[in-house]
Amino acid sequence: MTLTATSDQATSAPSLRRLYIVRFAFAAVWAALLLVLGPDLKAGTKTLLVLYPAFDVAAAVVDAKSSRAARSIKGLYANMAISAAAAVGLAAAGTAGIADVLRVWGAWAIASGLVQLVVALLRRSMGGQWAMILSGGLSVLAGASFLADAAKTDPSLKVLGGYAALGGIFFLVSALRLSRAAKTAVAE
Repeated sequence: MTLTATSDQATSAPSLRRLYIVRFAFAAVWAALLLVLGPDLKAGTKTLLVLYPAFDVAAAVVDAKSSRAARSIKGLYANMAISAAAAVGLAAAGTAGIADVLRVWGAWAIASGLVQLVVALLRRSMGGQWAMILSGGLSVLAGASFLADAAKTDPSLKVLGGYAALGGIFFLVSALRLSRAAKTAVAE
């Protein structure tokens, strides 16, 4: 890696840390709200379902603006498109039923998990990315699980709350690891 790429990553690390902390807080609040609203597809639940991938689009936009020179930018653009499509798909699926919601969410989790995995692998020299690598891989597995859950006779949205909460924890861990990596780099 060139010195320029390393310095670009060093300047984007603080904004990435802040973004990861915001993503953790959003995921925690979202998961709690989903549990409070209950298992039915009420208006509030439908709004939450669309809000999650819409927030993912916004987060990817912020991430892309702060890491323009990084190699991961194409993955962020792909994530924006995938998450925007998921928001539209979830709006439609919310009118059809929980099984359809789980199908759309599962497909989104698989696709966005693969993108997250690739972006994190490209950023691994920044430090703090092992949690994002693990999160991307687990998202793919969770997506497959959501697709399987959709085939059950009584599917539930509760699994989405756990998915969001775990994803938020991975963002927090990565933010903390990025802070640690930055302190280590300054000390060297």
